[in-house]
Amino acid sequence: MKNVTIETHNGITTIEFYHPLSNSLPGKVLEELAHEIHFAGNQQETKVIILKSAGDKSFCAGASFDELIQINTEEEGLKFFTGFAYVINAMRKCPKFIIARIQGKCVGGGVGLAAAADYAIAVEGADVKLSELAFGIGPFVVGPAVERKIGTAAFSALAIDAAVWRNSDWAKRKGLFAEVHENIDNMDESIKRLAQHLSHYSPEAMSEMKKIFWKNTEHWDVLLKERAAISGRLILSNFSKSAIEKFKTKA
Repeated sequence: MKNVTIETHNGITTIEFYHPLSNSLPGKVLEELAHEIHFAGNQQETKVIILKSAGDKSFCAGASFDELIQINTEEEGLKFFTGFAYVINAMRKCPKFIIARIQGKCVGGGVGLAAAADYAIAVEGADVKLSELAFGIGPFVVGPAVERKIGTAAFSALAIDAAVWRNSDWAKRKGLFAEVHENIDNMDESIKRLAQHLSHYSPEAMSEMKKIFWKNTEHWDVLLKERAAISGRLILSNFSKSAIEKFKTKA
């Protein structure tokens, strides 16, 4: 399977990403995701975007541990974590609404993708966790997107208690998910309904609405890169290397 695929039908562009390890995000997938989101956002035939991952289990396991363990310099760390910044900023600046299809658990960067979407529709069992602190870093890059969506208190709780999963009901009550459905069929039907409606609405009106929804985030191009530098430095610590090795051994 390709890492990222894109197709457009009747004004609805679907971008799907895939990785065999629970749809985790190595640098290549991050680069392709940012590119395809930017590309789709600038296509006249695209009226609305659906962001999804492959399979029926995890939506996204976050950063690729295989790549994290290979980072040996701050420059390499900055480059890797800037990949998340590019994706978040591509979603933020995309003039088209992005609907996220959340069919399973979200960890770290996966929570960031859900938060950066304009409308996230999930299924029961799509639990969320920001596990970064347990590995010696923190949700620095995705943090602004998550905090914007669910508020400082909920973001702080999620970031500090890094070992605990919050269920999909919690995510909906905090505003991360707009909808939660009891099964995948119902979720997909709701996504289809919303996307079809949006594909017939005024592109100009939706673009102007999105600018309003994302007001006061113009500085994120700089902010998220600064946050990436923090993660890129911390990932070099002995604590991080040891924690990742322990996790990979258990996995």
